[in-house]
Amino acid sequence: MRDVDETAATIDAAGFHRWCAASLDVLRRHRRDIDELNVFPVPDGDTGTNMVATVTAGVTALDGGEITELAEALRRFARGALLGARGNSGVILAQFFRGLADAWAHQSGEATEAGASSVVTGLRVAADACRAAVAQPAEGTMLTIADAAARAAADAPGADLARVVTVAAEAAAEAVARTPTQLPALARAGVVDSGGFGLALVLDALVGVVTGAPTGAPVAAADLGERPRGRTGSAERETGSEEFAYEVQYLLEAPPDEVERLRLRLTALGDSLVVVGTGLGDATPTWNVHVHVNDIGAAIEAGIEAGRPHRISVTRFVEQHATGVAPPAPPGGAPRAVVAVAGGSGLADLFAAEGAHPVVSSPPSAGELLDAVRATGATEVILLPNDGNSHSTAATAAGLARAEGFQVSVVPTRSPVQALAALAVRDPARRFDDDVIAMAEAAGACRHGAIAIAARESITTAGRCAPGDVLGLAEGDVVLIGRDLAGVACELLDRMCGAGGELVTLVTGAGLRAEDEVRITAHMASRWPLVDVTAYRGGQRHQPLIVGVE
Repeated sequence: MRDVDETAATIDAAGFHRWCAASLDVLRRHRRDIDELNVFPVPDGDTGTNMVATVTAGVTALDGGEITELAEALRRFARGALLGARGNSGVILAQFFRGLADAWAHQSGEATEAGASSVVTGLRVAADACRAAVAQPAEGTMLTIADAAARAAADAPGADLARVVTVAAEAAAEAVARTPTQLPALARAGVVDSGGFGLALVLDALVGVVTGAPTGAPVAAADLGERPRGRTGSAERETGSEEFAYEVQYLLEAPPDEVERLRLRLTALGDSLVVVGTGLGDATPTWNVHVHVNDIGAAIEAGIEAGRPHRISVTRFVEQHATGVAPPAPPGGAPRAVVAVAGGSGLADLFAAEGAHPVVSSPPSAGELLDAVRATGATEVILLPNDGNSHSTAATAAGLARAEGFQVSVVPTRSPVQALAALAVRDPARRFDDDVIAMAEAAGACRHGAIAIAARESITTAGRCAPGDVLGLAEGDVVLIGRDLAGVACELLDRMCGAGGELVTLVTGAGLRAEDEVRITAHMASRWPLVDVTAYRGGQRHQPLIVGVE
């Protein structure tokens, strides 16, 4: 591609990288403006922040190494943006780039560059992909802006690249200006659609990269200079969303057929549902799931039943704090309990000391968990499954308990150390849903690892292992294979602490020798002197050591 002070005929990988960097720059400069425009689907004032976070994640993925193939650059950015997407607007923006990636990856003869025709096709596929990702599409939103850009580009047959991207960006800006006529919530607030404005800025950044100068049309269309500030706080929500108090979002590893069932479940639970998958040749795609609900636990459990949810975030909408609107408190100050799955007697004692009701069974049955819920004597119960194999069982038990009148939520802990992190922040004085949110966030912030012994020969993500090999696992995946238990444990801890951490929790199992424990603790003291290390005797049978890093 040519230098940015000349008009380019094509976009190559370097040009795409410049577009992404320019998009991030313009979104950062207008982040506050976009946030203040935010009134639909809910006035939560974070659309700009979410779009910046999404593009930042994509740019970070691009910066991982030199890329010369345009299709590969798009794939890498789209995947990074998807995994880092925040909020409804971020997920749709990630889907926009994923649509471009899908379109340009299939363009014959243009593996390293994209010309005008490729951009026309890419914008159409991207717009369609955005609309397909939204369960209940609404006009006057990002979907409308993406459609307008795609139509304008298609209506310029034979035009060069500069003309195509310019008419697309100008059409997007014009569509932004029309959004108040399409959404009553925008008209009442006197603003344009925030996500649409953000997408128009991204398209205008492309004009700047291709021609050397952006049009400036999106800013003019939003009328930022004359619009009074601070009006969104009093704006009404669009009908159909005011009943839902929480935004739930998570990444999900699951096959497509399970995701289709998940869509149906989440549609019944709430609105503003957006589900976007990588879809770029992955054996098991990763999906970004976003929905507005009241039943946080049911939304998370739906993900557990579909596959492996992680990076779970739950947000109570901002305006509810200001207006005092909130879900009802537990009736009569009903008692609350936590049921935690324990794989050993030591873990059971640990959980009991933290006020939880342990279930010493690995893995437990749904009936055992239901009995434990009943035995708590509480009407509100939080379930901590503590390993990936128990998630679906916990979800089943929660459903059975709800049928009996209990209020139950599952915090999808995948390790006992995540359960300890969750129990450390529980507060029965909080509302039930707020307590679930706090515990889920604490569990999610705790990275978990473990040491296991291979029982048979197998192929792992770290290579082939033989019976008796020591396996180091991080977040459930094998990352190390060796013969020296303490040596593998020390290397695993180095890797996990190298990513940042202030507190390390060690839970020792039945297979850890005293001399190995001494070596591991001595290594931590010398290698990581500023990290606090706490060790507990868990007594678990299958993993000599469980590790948590916070």
